[in-house]
Amino acid sequence: MKFSISQLHLAAPPLFLWLGLALLAAIGWYCWTAWRRATRPIRTGSLELLRFIIACLVVFVLLQPEWHRVINPTDEPEIVILADASGSMATVDAVSEQQGSGSRVLSRNELSQEILASEFYLPLLEDGKTSVNVETFGSPPENPAPGEQAGTNLDRALSSLLENRPNLRSVVLLTDGDWNQGSAPVTTAQKYRLRDIPIFPIPLGAETRLPDLELTSVSAPTYGIIGENVQIPFTITSSLDRELRTIVRLKDENGVETSKDLTIPARSTHYDSILYRVQKEGSTTLELTLPVAGGELLEDNNARTFTIAGKPENIRVLVVETLPRWEYRFIRNALSRDPGVQVDCLLLHPQLDPGDGPDYIQSFPEKPEELQQYDVIFLGDVGIGDKQLTPEQAEMLKGLVSNQASGLVFIPGSQGNWQSLVGSPLGDLLPVELDPKQSSGISDVAPSPLDLTTPGRSSLLTMLADTEEQNPAVWSSLPGFHWHAPVVRAKSGSEVLAVHANRRNEYGRIPLLVTNRVGSGKVLFLGHDSAWRWRRGVEDLYHYRFWGQVARWMSYQRNIAADQRLRLYFAPERPKPGDTVTITANAFDTNGAPIKEGTLPLKLVAPSGNTSRLALEAEEGENPWGSFSGSFRVSQSGPWQIEAFLPDDPEDQPRLSTTVLAQEDQLEKIGQPARPEILAEVASLSRGTIASPDDLPNLLEKLQLLPTPRPQVIPLRLWAHPWTAILIISLLALFWTGRKFNGTF
Repeated sequence: MKFSISQLHLAAPPLFLWLGLALLAAIGWYCWTAWRRATRPIRTGSLELLRFIIACLVVFVLLQPEWHRVINPTDEPEIVILADASGSMATVDAVSEQQGSGSRVLSRNELSQEILASEFYLPLLEDGKTSVNVETFGSPPENPAPGEQAGTNLDRALSSLLENRPNLRSVVLLTDGDWNQGSAPVTTAQKYRLRDIPIFPIPLGAETRLPDLELTSVSAPTYGIIGENVQIPFTITSSLDRELRTIVRLKDENGVETSKDLTIPARSTHYDSILYRVQKEGSTTLELTLPVAGGELLEDNNARTFTIAGKPENIRVLVVETLPRWEYRFIRNALSRDPGVQVDCLLLHPQLDPGDGPDYIQSFPEKPEELQQYDVIFLGDVGIGDKQLTPEQAEMLKGLVSNQASGLVFIPGSQGNWQSLVGSPLGDLLPVELDPKQSSGISDVAPSPLDLTTPGRSSLLTMLADTEEQNPAVWSSLPGFHWHAPVVRAKSGSEVLAVHANRRNEYGRIPLLVTNRVGSGKVLFLGHDSAWRWRRGVEDLYHYRFWGQVARWMSYQRNIAADQRLRLYFAPERPKPGDTVTITANAFDTNGAPIKEGTLPLKLVAPSGNTSRLALEAEEGENPWGSFSGSFRVSQSGPWQIEAFLPDDPEDQPRLSTTVLAQEDQLEKIGQPARPEILAEVASLSRGTIASPDDLPNLLEKLQLLPTPRPQVIPLRLWAHPWTAILIISLLALFWTGRKFNGTF
């Protein structure tokens, strides 16, 4: 309950008022008694009167007094008709109902202009007491900056009216409800409710999407190895009401074309990929296209253009094994004969001395700067123990994968040395759980093949044929294996590419080809030792291809941008405007030792030409791998040039340069469904109602019945005003000083 006396309002409940009066009565009786007993009645009477005044002031403040200043509106109330002029309004799916001519289908923007041209609001101006203004929002900028995209910020359009129009009475909103910039408009709608300003939206457009086939995105890698295939994932969105058989074509700038047949379900999002063989060094522009389907109304979203850089390869590989089993011998041969791979082998041979010969090293690298030269490490039937790996070496391997984006391949064998890895630092890197009770693995008399999973059928790692359609047939023809590791299940977050064709447990079919990401690097687990049998009848065709693809796939991230003293990699590779790109670097001094402290300066050149600086910070702690990281936000689409420096590099001579290509994600899309549910929520929160384009007289009636604007009340909180506190403190100081002069202590 509130009390008010003219413009003075007391917000405290009645109980506070009665308690305050009782307190004042008690203090008044005390002051009267003190004055009657005083020997100096004039001085004491003045002090007691001051005491009572202070008590009255304190009680008054506790009642939370407010002085309300009322401003009656003097100008005429304003109604604003706000029309959407964004790109999505060009969608032709709006229905206009006209008497005598039936219904017509036209664009949302045309229907908006038709409503405005009808001047349905003229009766509001007849009495001269209301003003009506027509405004637009979401118009594309006339001279956009490089990388700048036009969008719809519905929240900003509404909040701007609320802030700049003191006499705003209502808003009529002509829009499709689609917004792609700024905050959700519901927050501003609540502010309209508090100001008693209703919003009357008129939804324009159909709630279902136009029949369309859209190539939504292409996630191509940044670079590829010359002469090798790269996998280009893409996404297609279909709003057609039927299943469609079509073909996707990939064409380079020389006219070389690759195609793939597709079957796209009705009203679905289809994820797929296509292979492209990189032919030359340097940047190549590619275009992925879809033919226009029958019944498709939009033809300008069936193509995407992107670039891929071709690079020569120089991959450093270390193969570590205990015994020269068949799998080891053929992997060594495959990698040694690969012209793009430089291989070192470490055959530990616990019963004998380490193996010797071409491409052999005699001991495991002792320092991080020696180990970091390897892009991929193959770890065979090796464990932690005498004449094998030490815990310190296992920790180094873990750090290499996590901090320097190297790849690690696990290929366990029947000796069971892998069992000691489970409890070592490398145990966290294993993408599968192994059964320690079966240390020698599981053997079968009859050979068993591998079955590709759904991810495995399209993975570049398992692509042994020239096309994805032929790949499953190739795998089904490969010779099987007799031994496999005792895998229980794949760990959470890993990707299973192939499973045992004939065995399963309580978790399902046994995963035998599994990958995972660890830190910046990748790990791969192959759970059998018979890949060398794939040579039967075809020699090196599939065996060499598989291990070559493994080496290239696992070293990809590490070689995006690298030289002898600096390595740079980033994620995501193809960001979109608004994404945050994380940059990781490994830096080394002239002797090859990691640089562990300080910062690495980077120069960023945006597509618009604006230049900024970014400092990559060293990892916390000891940082034995020379890892530095930082991030920046992509604000524009197009190429972002990154120039990286070492601390001793001149400012005009970057050590390394690379480009992050930000994909253009068109904000304003034609053909998307309207969003009347957003407008219904805005209307409900502001105490307005949804209006129909063909029922404008009803909307006009609601606008005419709007009450006159309420007077604006500006409260002044006396109980929280600083001058109130100053007055009370001053009176207390005066009272205390008077008591001293009166001789009262």
